[in-house]
Amino acid sequence: MFITFEGIDYSGKSTQIKKIIDYFEQNNIKYCLVREPGGTIISEKIREILLDKQFNNIFPETELLLFSSARAQLVREVIKPKLSEGYIVLGDRFFDSTFAYQGYGHGLSLKYIEKITNFATDNLKPDLTFIFDIPLEVAKERANLNKRAKDRIENFDEKFFYKVRNGYIKISNTDKRYKIIDATEPIDEIFKKIIEIILQNQKK
Repeated sequence: MFITFEGIDYSGKSTQIKKIIDYFEQNNIKYCLVREPGGTIISEKIREILLDKQFNNIFPETELLLFSSARAQLVREVIKPKLSEGYIVLGDRFFDSTFAYQGYGHGLSLKYIEKITNFATDNLKPDLTFIFDIPLEVAKERANLNKRAKDRIENFDEKFFYKVRNGYIKISNTDKRYKIIDATEPIDEIFKKIIEIILQNQKK
Protein backbone atom coordinates (compact mmCIF):
# COMPACT_ATOMS: atom_id res chain seq x y z
CA MET A 1 0.00 0.00 0.00
CA PHE A 2 0.97 3.58 -0.64
CA ILE A 3 -0.44 5.85 2.10
CA THR A 4 -0.04 9.62 2.07
CA PHE A 5 -0.62 12.32 4.68
CA GLU A 6 -1.71 15.80 3.67
CA GLY A 7 -2.75 19.09 5.24
CA ILE A 8 -1.56 22.60 6.01
CA ASP A 9 1.49 23.04 8.22
CA TYR A 10 1.05 22.38 11.96
CA SER A 11 -1.95 20.13 11.35
CA GLY A 12 -0.30 17.23 13.19
CA LYS A 13 0.75 15.01 10.27
CA SER A 14 4.25 14.35 11.57
CA THR A 15 3.00 13.39 15.04
CA GLN A 16 0.63 10.79 13.60
CA ILE A 17 3.23 9.42 11.18
CA LYS A 18 5.58 8.80 14.13
CA LYS A 19 2.83 6.94 16.01
CA ILE A 20 2.02 4.84 12.94
CA ILE A 21 5.70 3.95 12.51
CA ASP A 22 5.83 2.82 16.16
CA TYR A 23 2.75 0.67 15.55
CA PHE A 24 4.26 -0.88 12.41
CA GLU A 25 7.54 -1.65 14.16
CA GLN A 26 5.76 -3.25 17.12
CA ASN A 27 3.76 -5.43 14.73
CA ASN A 28 6.67 -6.28 12.38
CA ILE A 29 5.05 -4.55 9.39
CA LYS A 30 7.48 -3.64 6.61
CA TYR A 31 7.30 0.08 5.87
CA CYS A 32 9.22 2.86 4.19
CA LEU A 33 8.81 6.55 5.06
CA VAL A 34 9.35 9.25 2.44
CA ARG A 35 8.82 13.00 2.53
CA GLU A 36 8.12 15.65 -0.06
CA PRO A 37 9.99 17.41 -1.32
CA GLY A 38 12.91 15.11 -0.59
CA GLY A 39 13.56 11.43 -0.01
CA THR A 40 16.54 11.06 -2.37
CA ILE A 41 19.85 12.90 -2.67
CA ILE A 42 18.62 14.80 -5.74
CA SER A 43 15.18 15.51 -4.26
CA GLU A 44 16.70 16.82 -1.01
CA LYS A 45 18.82 19.29 -2.99
CA ILE A 46 15.65 20.54 -4.70
CA ARG A 47 14.01 20.78 -1.26
CA GLU A 48 16.77 23.13 -0.10
CA ILE A 49 15.95 25.53 -2.94
CA LEU A 50 12.18 25.34 -2.45
CA LEU A 51 12.23 26.05 1.28
CA ASP A 52 15.06 28.59 1.37
CA LYS A 53 13.75 32.05 2.31
CA GLN A 54 16.41 33.77 0.20
CA PHE A 55 14.55 32.56 -2.92
CA ASN A 56 11.38 34.56 -2.36
CA ASN A 57 11.23 35.42 -6.06
CA ILE A 58 10.41 31.84 -7.16
CA PHE A 59 7.44 31.98 -9.49
CA PRO A 60 4.53 29.53 -8.92
CA GLU A 61 5.32 27.86 -12.27
CA THR A 62 8.92 27.30 -11.19
CA GLU A 63 7.70 25.98 -7.85
CA LEU A 64 5.42 23.51 -9.62
CA LEU A 65 8.20 22.18 -11.83
CA LEU A 66 10.70 21.90 -8.98
CA PHE A 67 8.25 19.96 -6.79
CA SER A 68 7.42 17.72 -9.76
CA SER A 69 11.10 17.09 -10.51
CA ALA A 70 11.78 16.06 -6.92
CA ARG A 71 8.70 13.83 -7.05
CA ALA A 72 9.73 12.16 -10.32
CA GLN A 73 13.06 11.14 -8.78
CA LEU A 74 11.45 9.92 -5.55
CA VAL A 75 8.83 7.78 -7.33
CA ARG A 76 11.35 6.00 -9.54
CA GLU A 77 14.20 5.70 -7.05
CA VAL A 78 12.30 4.80 -3.87
CA ILE A 79 8.51 4.51 -3.92
CA LYS A 80 7.95 2.11 -6.83
CA PRO A 81 10.85 -0.21 -5.87
CA LYS A 82 9.66 -0.40 -2.24
CA LEU A 83 6.06 -1.10 -3.27
CA SER A 84 7.26 -3.91 -5.54
CA GLU A 85 9.16 -5.40 -2.57
CA GLY A 86 5.97 -5.54 -0.50
CA TYR A 87 6.54 -2.53 1.73
CA ILE A 88 3.85 -0.15 2.93
CA VAL A 89 5.10 3.26 1.80
CA LEU A 90 4.16 6.20 4.02
CA GLY A 91 4.36 9.56 2.29
CA ASP A 92 4.61 12.81 4.24
CA ARG A 93 2.93 14.71 1.38
CA PHE A 94 2.66 13.74 -2.29
CA PHE A 95 1.04 15.29 -5.35
CA ASP A 96 -2.13 16.39 -3.53
CA SER A 97 0.03 19.07 -1.92
CA THR A 98 0.80 20.42 -5.38
CA PHE A 99 -2.88 20.67 -6.27
CA ALA A 100 -3.61 22.37 -2.92
CA TYR A 101 -0.64 24.75 -2.78
CA GLN A 102 0.30 25.53 -6.38
CA GLY A 103 -3.20 24.94 -7.74
CA TYR A 104 -5.69 26.33 -5.25
CA GLY A 105 -3.16 28.44 -3.34
CA HIS A 106 -1.34 30.10 -6.24
CA GLY A 107 -4.10 29.71 -8.81
CA LEU A 108 -2.27 27.62 -11.41
CA SER A 109 -4.37 25.57 -13.83
CA LEU A 110 -5.48 22.29 -12.22
CA LYS A 111 -5.63 20.61 -15.64
CA TYR A 112 -2.07 21.66 -16.37
CA ILE A 113 -0.92 20.45 -12.95
CA GLU A 114 -2.63 17.11 -13.59
CA LYS A 115 -0.73 16.59 -16.85
CA ILE A 116 2.63 17.43 -15.28
CA THR A 117 1.85 15.29 -12.23
CA ASN A 118 0.88 12.23 -14.26
CA PHE A 119 4.14 12.53 -16.18
CA ALA A 120 6.25 13.04 -13.05
CA THR A 121 4.67 10.15 -11.12
CA ASP A 122 4.34 7.75 -14.06
CA ASN A 123 0.61 7.77 -13.15
CA LEU A 124 1.25 6.42 -9.64
CA LYS A 125 -1.50 7.30 -7.16
CA PRO A 126 -1.74 6.63 -3.42
CA ASP A 127 -4.08 3.86 -2.25
CA LEU A 128 -5.10 5.93 0.76
CA THR A 129 -4.73 9.62 1.62
CA PHE A 130 -5.40 11.22 4.99
CA ILE A 131 -6.13 14.94 4.85
CA PHE A 132 -5.62 16.63 8.21
CA ASP A 133 -8.08 19.50 8.41
CA ILE A 134 -7.52 22.26 10.93
CA PRO A 135 -8.77 25.86 11.28
CA LEU A 136 -6.12 28.44 10.39
CA GLU A 137 -6.41 30.01 13.84
CA VAL A 138 -5.47 26.71 15.51
CA ALA A 139 -2.57 26.16 13.09
CA LYS A 140 -1.36 29.69 13.85
CA GLU A 141 -1.49 29.03 17.61
CA ARG A 142 0.54 25.85 17.16
CA ALA A 143 3.05 27.68 14.98
CA ASN A 144 3.52 30.34 17.67
CA LEU A 145 4.24 27.62 20.24
CA ASN A 146 6.78 26.01 17.94
CA LYS A 147 10.22 27.62 18.16
CA ARG A 148 11.34 26.27 14.77
CA ALA A 149 12.06 28.97 12.19
CA LYS A 150 9.51 29.13 9.38
CA ASP A 151 10.62 28.14 5.88
CA ARG A 152 9.82 30.06 2.68
CA ILE A 153 6.43 28.44 2.13
CA GLU A 154 5.35 28.66 5.77
CA ASN A 155 5.90 32.42 5.51
CA PHE A 156 3.13 32.86 2.92
CA ASP A 157 0.22 35.01 4.10
CA GLU A 158 -3.01 33.87 5.75
CA LYS A 159 -5.06 34.41 2.60
CA PHE A 160 -2.87 31.89 0.78
CA PHE A 161 -3.36 29.21 3.45
CA TYR A 162 -7.09 29.86 3.51
CA LYS A 163 -7.14 28.95 -0.19
CA VAL A 164 -4.96 25.89 0.45
CA ARG A 165 -7.23 24.60 3.21
CA ASN A 166 -10.34 25.05 1.05
CA GLY A 167 -8.48 23.37 -1.79
CA TYR A 168 -7.82 20.30 0.31
CA ILE A 169 -11.52 20.10 1.21
CA LYS A 170 -12.47 20.27 -2.48
CA ILE A 171 -9.86 17.65 -3.36
CA SER A 172 -11.21 15.30 -0.67
CA ASN A 173 -14.53 15.08 -2.52
CA THR A 174 -13.02 13.79 -5.77
CA ASP A 175 -12.03 10.23 -4.79
CA LYS A 176 -12.85 7.57 -2.19
CA ARG A 177 -9.18 7.23 -1.22
CA TYR A 178 -9.38 10.52 0.68
CA LYS A 179 -10.15 10.43 4.39
CA ILE A 180 -10.68 13.76 6.14
CA ILE A 181 -9.25 13.85 9.67
CA ASP A 182 -10.38 16.45 12.20
CA ALA A 183 -6.93 17.51 13.37
CA THR A 184 -8.31 19.30 16.43
CA GLU A 185 -9.26 15.99 18.09
CA PRO A 186 -7.00 14.38 20.75
CA ILE A 187 -3.85 12.79 19.32
CA ASP A 188 -4.70 9.26 20.50
CA GLU A 189 -8.23 9.47 19.08
CA ILE A 190 -6.87 10.52 15.69
CA PHE A 191 -4.35 7.67 15.78
CA LYS A 192 -7.04 5.06 16.53
CA LYS A 193 -9.12 6.26 13.58
CA ILE A 194 -6.15 6.20 11.20
CA ILE A 195 -5.00 2.71 12.19
CA GLU A 196 -8.55 1.39 11.90
CA ILE A 197 -8.87 2.79 8.37
CA ILE A 198 -5.47 1.41 7.34
CA LEU A 199 -6.32 -2.08 8.63
CA GLN A 200 -9.71 -2.02 6.89
CA ASN A 201 -8.09 -1.09 3.60
CA GLN A 202 -5.39 -3.76 3.99
CA LYS A 203 -8.09 -6.46 4.06
CA LYS A 204 -9.56 -5.35 0.72
